[in-house]
Amino acid sequence: MDNMSRTLAKARSGDGTLIAYEQWGDGPPVVLVGGPLGTAATDAPLAALLSARFRVVTYDRRGRGASGESGTYRVEREIDDLAAVIEETGGSASVHGMSSGGVLALRAAAAGVPVTQLSVYEPPFHPAVRPAQRPPEQVRRMRLLLAAGRRADALALFLTDAGTPPETLARMRGSALWEVLESVAHTLPYDHEVMGNGSVPTGLLGRVATRVMVVDGGASPPWTRDAARLVARALPRGRHRTLTGQTHEVAPHVLAPLLVDFLSA
Repeated sequence: MDNMSRTLAKARSGDGTLIAYEQWGDGPPVVLVGGPLGTAATDAPLAALLSARFRVVTYDRRGRGASGESGTYRVEREIDDLAAVIEETGGSASVHGMSSGGVLALRAAAAGVPVTQLSVYEPPFHPAVRPAQRPPEQVRRMRLLLAAGRRADALALFLTDAGTPPETLARMRGSALWEVLESVAHTLPYDHEVMGNGSVPTGLLGRVATRVMVVDGGASPPWTRDAARLVARALPRGRHRTLTGQTHEVAPHVLAPLLVDFLSA
């Protein structure tokens, strides 16, 4: 298989849901886990860069793209989804997760899913949030908007809260990208479930036995970088790296060499 070729298939999760995935290249398996609103297509640029060294698997998380969805959402079901995809690679795999996708991967590793090594980019915990705090008001508002069928408004709320400038948001509306994002906006509460209340889950992280690299961007807000360092310190085999000049929207060509070095060790 040449580096740019792909195969498409579906894995059956524990509750019977079919999870669509793609494989790129050949070599040791690496599964990419997307963050909020991400799909297999979102991870394609990074997958293409890594496929020269690895068999890279990208997948549509539950309820997104070509993947199915059944029953009431539970984080445990998303962990089962990732386990099913890893099983398709041969039973174990390295994993890289972006944002809340990295948190999902950490939860999966803590639950015993066979993750051989793990990289996460900017898991969006907040150092100022304490375990007993309630989730932010925006989460409740988003759920209400989605319950009322107002996906576009829920998406706009999420993007605004994430720091998207009003002029950028206005340009996005009506674009092809907006349509894609709106089609998966109903899954935003799933990522909130994965995140809990946003505090650093030191107890859970202490149960992750595999080696983990926690990466942040040098141009990201200080709280993001502080959270990455806290996560790395809480992991028994954690290490921390910073990519100079990068933000949460990390450039694949900058991230890929770091992942190659870590995952090849």
